[in-house]
Amino acid sequence: MSRPALFLDRDGVINIDHGHVHRPDDFDFIPGIFDLVLTAQRCGYATVVVTNQAGIGRGLYTEDQFAELTRWMIARFNDFGAVIDAVYHCPYHPEHGLGAYRQASFDRKPQPGMLLRAAQDLDLDLRNSLLVGDHATDVQAALAAGVEHCFLFRSNDRCERATAVDDLSDVSLHLQALATLQRGSAQP
Repeated sequence: MSRPALFLDRDGVINIDHGHVHRPDDFDFIPGIFDLVLTAQRCGYATVVVTNQAGIGRGLYTEDQFAELTRWMIARFNDFGAVIDAVYHCPYHPEHGLGAYRQASFDRKPQPGMLLRAAQDLDLDLRNSLLVGDHATDVQAALAAGVEHCFLFRSNDRCERATAVDDLSDVSLHLQALATLQRGSAQP
């Protein structure tokens, strides 16, 4: 049976976006992110990170450095009892990528590729899922994939179909309310 997911952008939602973060020393977690993932877990949601990582394509860091940082990040979540079910990334950029990385990709947000692959790989219910991003492109990708509940976190971007939030606890409250509604509608 499909379950919903909490989709998270990485830079600007999980960690402070210092620009092309690729080392643990530069990785500062956003307050409330561990509680949000724990709330998702308690409500039966998968947690999936979907992140554009054009710094790889620009030659600023490697796929291996990204993978190493991702393992470190997941371990920090595990330290709090929070589970990241999967991480999807897109290293390509159509204008600034170098060599083979200079290309358009269906995975690069605002395209929905990463979310659609996650839904297929993890058997996710996209319609009842949530996304938290910090750019309109995050929301555009989610909407194109069929995710109906979108949040823009501490963003200057505006999007009609997204709720602006400045605190991740607001997303936690919405997630809890949505999970309660979903459980109520699932009962005969």
